[in-house]
Amino acid sequence: MASNDIQITVTDRAGRKTASSGSKWEPLMGYSRAVRSGNTIAVTGTVGVNTDGKYAPNVGDQARRSLAIIAAAIEALGGKIEHVIRTRMYVTDITQWEAVARVHGEIFGDIRPATSILEVPRLIDADAKIEIEADAIVP
Repeated sequence: MASNDIQITVTDRAGRKTASSGSKWEPLMGYSRAVRSGNTIAVTGTVGVNTDGKYAPNVGDQARRSLAIIAAAIEALGGKIEHVIRTRMYVTDITQWEAVARVHGEIFGDIRPATSILEVPRLIDADAKIEIEADAIVP
């Protein structure tokens, strides 16, 4: 599921592994794309930005990209997308929920994690229409 153009760097920090996607916000805000502690992986809110820094015009394509980045971070930390137990999706236009749901269903239809979809007024980047978080437990 992860895209080949997504580069993830893994570092050991304070007895846990952290994954960085190279986002400009990670060092500025002092966070990691994902953190693995024991068998738990937490993936921070992830927008669907492309490698060129631009966003697809529609929320479905942004959701697909966001989930690809999430999958790459989980895989870099030794997990699989099948290990996801929860997703949280923040959208700027709840009327577009079906486009998001279709993409989420393509990825998680057989996995069926707990999930939420919430409307927010805006995200960190004006062109971002969705931000997704995920939690995984690696058996």
